[in-house]
Amino acid sequence: MADSANQASGEAPIPVTIITGFLGSGKTTLLNYILTAEHGHKIAVIENEFGEVSIDDGLVQVDRVAEEILTLDNGCVCCTVRGDLVKTMHNLLERRHNFDYIIVETTGMADPTPVAITFQFDELLKKHTKMDAIVTVVDAAHVLQHLREKMPEGVVNESVQQIAFADKILLNKTDLVDKEKLGEVRKEIRTINVFATVMETQYSKVDLKEVLDVRAFSIEKLNNFKVEEEEDHHHHHDHDHDHEHDCGDP
Repeated sequence: MADSANQASGEAPIPVTIITGFLGSGKTTLLNYILTAEHGHKIAVIENEFGEVSIDDGLVQVDRVAEEILTLDNGCVCCTVRGDLVKTMHNLLERRHNFDYIIVETTGMADPTPVAITFQFDELLKKHTKMDAIVTVVDAAHVLQHLREKMPEGVVNESVQQIAFADKILLNKTDLVDKEKLGEVRKEIRTINVFATVMETQYSKVDLKEVLDVRAFSIEKLNNFKVEEEEDHHHHHDHDHDHEHDCGDP
């Protein structure tokens, strides 16, 4: 079992980065960039299948030995966080010699906090992994309309949550806006999150030293995220997907 094996070997916890962002922001482009870059890590990826762009098929084939791609088949990460994600992670830990870093890419509609909470409160995951950072990719051209969208009572604006709980923010597609718009977006981001590092990017190209192994995550920021809110999100999540899936525990 992973537990006894890791206990005996005294292996260090595996860092985990959550990549999130609204549909079209460029988060999958960032993931593909990470998987093709030289960074010295063997990365296991948990990818939400229903993103706007899947991981390149050629990339999966070429880098199958170096990178392990795991796709959650039956729904959004945010809906299956207490089921499939935990089960997948437990299975991964039994083969941890194949990788030394984990990236979780959430769906464009997902609040990243339930995923982060899972890594903090599942005992096996807490023992053998450590949250490194939540990285949020923001589409400079369209983020304001998402942030200012009027939500029904009791429904969380997930784009706000993605920015609020970010440790690192990639302000992407800056070539599609003028300086005035860019300044307005930066100001709006700072009204939501004053602590995260904001990096301006195009095509999600960023110095990977700024997003991997940064040790930026703190459990303190999740202190106000109550179990009731997680339950509310779990049941009110709006599934705008052309597929059916079971959002309950398996």
